[in-house]
Amino acid sequence: MNRSVIALAAIALALAPGLSACNKKSAEAAPARPLIGATPAGLSFDGAGGDAAAMRAHGERLSHVLGCRGCHQENLEGAWFNEDTPDMGKLYASNLTRVLPTMSDAQLRRLLRDGVHPTRGDLWVMPSKVFQRLSEADVNALIAHLRTVKAAGAQTPPPAMSAKAKAMVARGEEHPESYYVAQYKQLVPVDLGPRYALGRYLASNTCAECHGPDLSGVPDFGKGVSTPNLTIAASYSDAELTRLLTSGQGRTPRDLGLMSLVGKGHFAYFTPHERAAVVAYVKARAARLQ
Repeated sequence: MNRSVIALAAIALALAPGLSACNKKSAEAAPARPLIGATPAGLSFDGAGGDAAAMRAHGERLSHVLGCRGCHQENLEGAWFNEDTPDMGKLYASNLTRVLPTMSDAQLRRLLRDGVHPTRGDLWVMPSKVFQRLSEADVNALIAHLRTVKAAGAQTPPPAMSAKAKAMVARGEEHPESYYVAQYKQLVPVDLGPRYALGRYLASNTCAECHGPDLSGVPDFGKGVSTPNLTIAASYSDAELTRLLTSGQGRTPRDLGLMSLVGKGHFAYFTPHERAAVVAYVKARAARLQ
């Protein structure tokens, strides 16, 4: 996500327990059966597999689709992103070009999937809740790409929580990313069978970041903002949804806020095949659940 999106997420959750900003109410709903396992031969973003060069190229595209280059900036050198909520302390997206060389692949994999930093422990700002749903092929490609990034820029400071933020944590009002990782393992988008499996996989790794673990929406996203249940897809045509997932523009020219930014900054990097799969799944899900 770009910095304006991150600022909104920080406002919404104060300590930003994951960039998805999914609320506890949604995540604590009755658990569903786990997401079907993904394999390189089965569920992955387009382009998984191939030789080393193809893997790195696939990982580079995923770094856009999954928002790495929004939070950590286009150059992956990081930034302070909660200027709008200074009372919570200072939250930084790390300079990945400096920190990645200090981590083994196993440590990086654990950070991505579990939200646990090798030296700082639990993370508060990392969408591991959705990254844990990535196939091994996609995770391997992302790591392969990140290993090609050359060190640049200055190291960013570690997150510094304010007294207010620490008090919220002590009261159990906010939780680290690992807390949400556990919840996202239980609450997942409805399985509509093999025909929609790819779209479900893609939506689980992208749409769920803001629309909740099972895509049922987040009513208290922050500052009076909510994200809708994706049954709203029933009111869109395929062409309208495709445009939304390409340019961030809905049925009318009005600004859709977060979705306008994500549509242009993340989903524009979907392949046409991926975009069509997501549209098909969310439309079929809407028909099933309405």
